[in-house]
Amino acid sequence: MAHAAAARITAQPDFPEYSGKIEASSSAVSWGAVVAGAFVVSALSLILLALGSGVGLSSVSPWSRVGVSPSTVKAGAIIWMIVAQMIASAMGGYLAGRLRTKWVAVHSHEVYFRDTAHGFLVWSVGLVITAAFLASAAASVVASTPSSGAAVTIATPTTSEGIMGANGYFVDSLFRSDHTGVDRADASVRAEAGLILAKGLREGYVSSADRAYLTQLVAAHTGLSESDAQGRVSEVLMQDRQAADEARRAAAHFLYWLFLALLVGAFCASFAATIGGRQRDAMVAAARV
Repeated sequence: MAHAAAARITAQPDFPEYSGKIEASSSAVSWGAVVAGAFVVSALSLILLALGSGVGLSSVSPWSRVGVSPSTVKAGAIIWMIVAQMIASAMGGYLAGRLRTKWVAVHSHEVYFRDTAHGFLVWSVGLVITAAFLASAAASVVASTPSSGAAVTIATPTTSEGIMGANGYFVDSLFRSDHTGVDRADASVRAEAGLILAKGLREGYVSSADRAYLTQLVAAHTGLSESDAQGRVSEVLMQDRQAADEARRAAAHFLYWLFLALLVGAFCASFAATIGGRQRDAMVAAARV
C-alpha cells in the first residue's frame, strides 16, 4: 500500500520552477505623469472658469432690455461648463499619456487599458484638487463675512437681511406698514420671525400656533387688523415656500448638468490619455529605427 502511494507520487510530473520574477519591479501607474496631468486639469479648469465668469458678467445688465436674457446666460453657462471640462480634462489626460513611462513586454490591450486608467486617474485627482481649492476659497470668504455683517448690523439695527439671510426679504415683507408712528419691529422680533419661517421651510409646514403668533406680531408692529395680518402672514409664507422651491429646482438642475459635465470630462481624459500614450510609444519606436 505504501509502495503504491509512493509510486503514484513519483509518477506525477514535476511542475516547472521559475527562477526569475513573474511580476514587474515597477508599478503599472506612472504617478508622476498622473499628478502632472491632474495639475494641468485643475489649472485649466480655474482659468476657463474665470474666463466664462468674465464673459457672463460682461453680457448681463441690471437694466431691463439691456444685455442678454437670463435664460440665454443660463444656457451659455451650462454649455461653457461642459466645454471647459472637455478642454481641461482632454489636455490633462493627453499629457499624462505622453509623459508616462513605456511598458515593455506588455500586450497592446493591456497598454490601452492602462492608458485609459491613467486618464481616469488624472481626471479624479484633478477634480479633488479643484474641489479642495474652491472649498478653501469659499471657507475664507465665509470666515471674513461676520465682521462686515456685524458692522452693518450695528449701523442699521432694523435690517434683518444680515440676520436671517435668505429669509430677510420675507421678514421685512411681514412688518411693512403704511401707517406713520407705528412701532416697527426691532431686530430681535424680526430674528424670531425669521426662525419661524426657517423652521417652516425645514419641516414643510408652519404649525397653527406659530402662524397665530406671527399674526399677533404683525398686527402689533404694523397697525393692521387681525384679519389683514393673518392674510399677510399666509401670503408671505406662500411666497417664501415658492422661492425655496424654485431655489431647490435650480440647484437640482445645476447638479444634473454638473454631473453630465464631469462625466464628459472623465471620458475625454481617458480617451485623450490613450491617444497620448499611443503617440508616445510610436515616437519611441521611430527613434530606434
